[in-house]
Amino acid sequence: MRPSDHTQLASHAEKLIRRRRAVRAFRPDPVPHETMRAIFSLAGAAPSNSNTQPWRVEVVSGAPRDRLADALQAAHAAHRTSVDFPYDDAMYLPVQRERRTAFGGQLYGALGIGRDDHAARAAYDAESLGFYGAPHVAFLFVADRADARLAADVGGYLQTLLLAMTGYGVDSCPQGLLSFYADTVRGELGLDGGKLLVGVSFGYADAAAPVNQISTPRAALEATTTFHDR
Repeated sequence: MRPSDHTQLASHAEKLIRRRRAVRAFRPDPVPHETMRAIFSLAGAAPSNSNTQPWRVEVVSGAPRDRLADALQAAHAAHRTSVDFPYDDAMYLPVQRERRTAFGGQLYGALGIGRDDHAARAAYDAESLGFYGAPHVAFLFVADRADARLAADVGGYLQTLLLAMTGYGVDSCPQGLLSFYADTVRGELGLDGGKLLVGVSFGYADAAAPVNQISTPRAALEATTTFHDR
């Protein structure tokens, strides 16, 4: 490959990666089925340890999507959580908690929700279980005995999926909160196993929604990466 080809490919890759962002308000327009098949087929090219491909993906649309949204919101209202991968705020380092707090300020600020308006924040969380209005949602599962190693492979699949969606002009939002109701998801989809890692709402962004105008900064390279070359 000529140097100019490498430069062009790098430019395309950078545009694709930087164009991807989390969308939290969608139009109801569905993604064509052929486009979805192309996206999920491409996502299957993700790397995994010894090519094990330890992910299982459930894509939900139409009436099943609506029933699932209702079931998730009912489970949330009844405090019926069921988490396959434990979550604890303490797992974040102080600097990571600072980043999360800053993002929360941006998000709720765009929604017109005050910092101390806990009721409004809780209501928004409940509403988000309707997939932010997206017409589709994908759930990423791993095997029942999965540990962090297999979850890491599914994380690689997740990023590949998000970039594939971006490449096809489809917007998305990974939602960790959806994994807090794993039993509800399994029950509604008729699944008898698998650990739920994350859900991804997807469709086409509502460009006019203020919440979609958020631009989140990234840490400087030196803050996250060390080069050992001397």
